[in-house]
Order: sequence, then C-alpha cells, then structure tokens
Amino acid sequence: MLSRTADNLFWLGRYMERAETMARLIDAGARMSMIPDTVDGFRSEWEPVLQASGSMDAFSAKYGEPVERNVLSHLFFDRENPSSVASCIAAARENARIVRTALSAPVWDALNGAYQEFKEFERTPRSELSIAKLTEWTSRQNALVNGASHTTLLRNDGYHFLRLGYHLERSDNTARFLTVKYYVLMPDVGFAGTGPANVQWQVLLRAMQMHRAFYWAYGGDVTPSKIVDLLILNPACPRSLRSAVDSSTDDLMRLADWYGAESSAQISAKKLLEALKSTTLDDIFDEGLLDFLERFKGDVADISTCVSSTYLNRGTA
Repeated sequence: MLSRTADNLFWLGRYMERAETMARLIDAGARMSMIPDTVDGFRSEWEPVLQASGSMDAFSAKYGEPVERNVLSHLFFDRENPSSVASCIAAARENARIVRTALSAPVWDALNGAYQEFKEFERTPRSELSIAKLTEWTSRQNALVNGASHTTLLRNDGYHFLRLGYHLERSDNTARFLTVKYYVLMPDVGFAGTGPANVQWQVLLRAMQMHRAFYWAYGGDVTPSKIVDLLILNPACPRSLRSAVDSSTDDLMRLADWYGAESSAQISAKKLLEALKSTTLDDIFDEGLLDFLERFKGDVADISTCVSSTYLNRGTA
C-alpha cells in the first residue's frame, strides 16, 4: 500500500473519533456547569473543557470569554479550529475522497452523509440546536462510519491503518476527558470529595456514555477510584486507556505480520501496554492523576510519531 493511502486512512479514523470527542467535551461542560459548587455556587466549567481540548489559547484570542455559546461555536462549528467537529468531519471526508477506491460504498456513504447533514446544521439557527442534539448526532455519525468500516472492509493493511487511527485517537481522548475532571476540581481543593464533586464524576460517565457500563462492571456507589479504574485500567471498557492501547497494539502487530517486520511503533506500543497491565490504582494516585495522564498522552504521541516515520512518510508502506 502507498504510504499516502495509509496516511489518509489513518487520519480518517483519527478525525472521526476526534469529532465525537469534541462534541462530548461540550456535553460534559454543559452538564457540569449545572452543578453548584458548595463554596462558590455555580461556576464555569468551560475553561477546563477548552484546556482539555488543547485549544485554549486559540479560543481566547478569537472569542475571549469562555461562555457556552462561544465554546459551542469554537469546538463545534468553527472551521478555523482544526479540532472542531466541523473541521474533523470535513477532513475525514476529504481523506476518504482521496482514497475512495480503498473504501466500501457504505463507508463513503456514511462519511458523505455526515458532511452533507452538517451543512444543514450550519444553516439552522443556533437557538434550534441543543447541545444534546448535536452530541447525539455526532456520536451517531461516528458509529455509522465505524460500523460500516467494521462490517464491509477487508481485513487488510488498509483496514488496520484505519482502526489504528481510531484507537490511538481514543487513547488520547479518554485521557483528555479525565483531564477535564482534574481541572474542574483543581481550583478549589475543598470541592474534591464532596457530594457535587462525586456527581461530576457521574456526569463525566454519562458524557462518555459509560454510565451503564460502570454499573454493570462495579454496581453500587459511584466513587472516583472506581471510575478511574474503569476509564484507565479496565480492559473490558471500550473507552479505557488499557482497552485502546490493547487495540492499537493489536493493529500494529497485524501490520507487522502484513509487512514481515516489527518497528519502533510496535515496540513502543507493547511497552506501553505492558506498563498499563502492571499499573495499579495506588500507582496512579501516588504519581498524581494529572501527571499520569500527561505522561500517558506523551507516550501515545510517541507511538503516533513512530507510526508516521515507519509507515506514513515513505513511498510505500
């Protein structure tokens, strides 16, 4: 496979997963902003969302105040923001158009349909578009593309580049969701461990559509330690760091089999997976949740760099 084709498929997967994450970050911010602080009353949760999205500086320069309408514009509709839902869906469709012959008709139809429907949103008055509606729509489009690729594409190298994009992006994005929770609590130490703080953990689960999975896996009370276990260490949770790295490693090993050799990408992924397998909750909290997440995101970025240098920047993969 040409490396440029592999690159298009890899980024198609990343952009679609990123689009859903941006929508869910907006949803998380909207839900958390409705929970009162026991000390200061209602407070804005939009700045933590922007911090987690990695676009705080760009937002501040263009919009200024982090209020709901501005954050929604920036993270959902703003095509000048390369990580907005609008930009991600447009980029995913463009990558798909370039490698149209490597995709099945259902995958292309799902991507093109999402792009055309988004243009309808852009023509609709914002007052008629709720955050819940936009989040559900984005999640549904990602599921349609994901499902079509899973059920109609050959399990060849192109398929595994596409899946690798999804899984590496999900690894990074789950860490970003957990970072939101850290930044929400960081300004007010007295807020941590209170009833409203625990409610915010539940809100985070709902924003990620993991609340039912939590009760199936743990039952009983929702506690921070159980949620951290679910979203970081539980291999059965499809959005956990462990699950995403496991899937990324599997994709990379299948690519190694396909091309007959391992590279630094496989070595790095296996090293990170083994580290997660041996990590405990005590290890995470002893290191500090934010420090752990930042280190993890750095490790995922290193794997992505290895993937690019090994497979995506050459004449053939």
